[in-house]
Amino acid sequence: MDESISTILQNTFNNRLDQATLDTLRPVAQRHTYPAQTTLVRQGEYGDTFFVIVAGSVAAIQMLENGEERLLGVLRAGEYFGEMGLIDDTPRMATCVALEETTVFEITEEVFDRLIEENPVVAHSITRQIVKHARARDHLSIVELQQKNRALQQAYADLQAAQARLVEKERLEHELELAAAVQRNLLPGDLPQFPDYHFAAYLHPARQVGGDFYDVVVLDDEHVALLIADVADKGFHAALFMAVTRTLFLQEGKHSLSPVQVAQAVHQGMMDVARADESFVTAFYGVLHRPSGILRYVRAGQERPLLIRPQQAIIPLPGDGRFLGMMPNLRLQEYTLQLQPGDRLVLFSDGVPDAVNASGQHYGGGRLLALLQQHDRDSATNLVAHILDDVNLWRGQTAAFDDLTLLVMEVGGRSSEPTPDAPLSTPQRSYYGAIPNSP
Repeated sequence: MDESISTILQNTFNNRLDQATLDTLRPVAQRHTYPAQTTLVRQGEYGDTFFVIVAGSVAAIQMLENGEERLLGVLRAGEYFGEMGLIDDTPRMATCVALEETTVFEITEEVFDRLIEENPVVAHSITRQIVKHARARDHLSIVELQQKNRALQQAYADLQAAQARLVEKERLEHELELAAAVQRNLLPGDLPQFPDYHFAAYLHPARQVGGDFYDVVVLDDEHVALLIADVADKGFHAALFMAVTRTLFLQEGKHSLSPVQVAQAVHQGMMDVARADESFVTAFYGVLHRPSGILRYVRAGQERPLLIRPQQAIIPLPGDGRFLGMMPNLRLQEYTLQLQPGDRLVLFSDGVPDAVNASGQHYGGGRLLALLQQHDRDSATNLVAHILDDVNLWRGQTAAFDDLTLLVMEVGGRSSEPTPDAPLSTPQRSYYGAIPNSP
C-alpha cells in the first residue's frame, strides 16, 4: 500500500490503525474513480462493499414512502459509507451518488468483517459513525414530523375555517330563502281588474332577493293606486328596506288621495326609520280616478313611464323629482294625466334599459320604444310578455345585474284586440307578480 493510501485510511480512523491493519488492507483495498452522477450504492439493494472516499463528494439520498427524496447528507474525502449493509446484512438504507468525479477505496465484506473483528479501533470508529448517522437521520425525521405536524395543524385549522364558512353560507342561504319567501308574500299575487282597466306585472330579482317592488291597490270604489319603486341596493338589506317602504306606501295611501302627500309622508317615514344616510328609493306613485280616467302622479327619480296611444308617438310622462329618503327637505311636484280609451301605460325599472348583452351593450330606451311602437294595440299581458321576450333575447346567456320589474295598465275601450299571431313566451316561474289573462 503506498503512502497516500495509508495516510487517507489513518485520517479516516483518527490515526488509530496499527501497522498490521494497514498491511492487511494493502493488498485488498481497491482504488476506483467514478464520474459525476454515478450511483455507487442503491437503496433497497444488498451490497458487499465498504467505501472510503479519497477525493470528491458523495450525496446520501433516501427515498421516502410517499415518493419524496430526502438528502441525508454529503460525504467528502476521509469519510466512508456502506458499513450498515455489511454489519447487519440488510438492504442499503440510502442511495449514494457521486456529485463530482470521485475516487474511493473499496473494501469487500470479507475483509471488512475481519477488520471489525481484529481491530477494536476500527469497530469503535464505525460504531460512532453509525450512531452519528442514526442521530442525523433521527433529527431529519423529527424535523420532518414537526413540519408535517404544523402542516397538519394548519390543514385542520383551514378545514375548520372552511367548515365554518360553509355553515355560515348555508345559514345565509337559508335566511335568503326565507327573505325571498317573505318578499314574494309581500308583493301582490292577483292584481285587481276592472271592466275599464286591466293590469299586468312582472318582477325578477337579479339575486335571490331584490329591492324592486310594485303594487296596484284599490283605495276606494273610484280610486286605484299604482306604485313601482326601486331600493338603491341589492340583496337582503334591499329586501328589508323594500318591505318597510311598501308598508309606508300602503299605510299613507289610506290617509290621502294626493300622490304628493303620500310620497312626502313616505319620505319622512323613511327618514325616521333609516338612521344611516345610505338608503333611498326611486319611485313612481299615482292615483287613478277610474270614472274620469284622470291619473295624478309623482315621479321620484324613477324611470319615466311610457304612454302608448295607438297610431301616435309614444310619450314619456313628464315630471321630475328627487328620490325618497336619505336627504331631508324633499319637495315633490304632482302631475296630472288624462287617460283615454285604448291607452297603455308602461311602468318599468332600470333593469329593462340597463340590461346588458354579451358585448356589454345596454338594451336602452330606444329599443324599448321601438318594441312598444310595434305592439301599440296589444293588451297589458301581451306587452309584458313582449318586453320580457325582447330583453331576454338581447341578454342571451348574460347574467342579470339588476332587478327587472314591469307594471302595465291598459285602459278599456281600446280600438282593436291584441294581435292573435304575436309570438309570445310564457314568463318563467321566477317572476313574483302574476300576469293575468286579458278579459
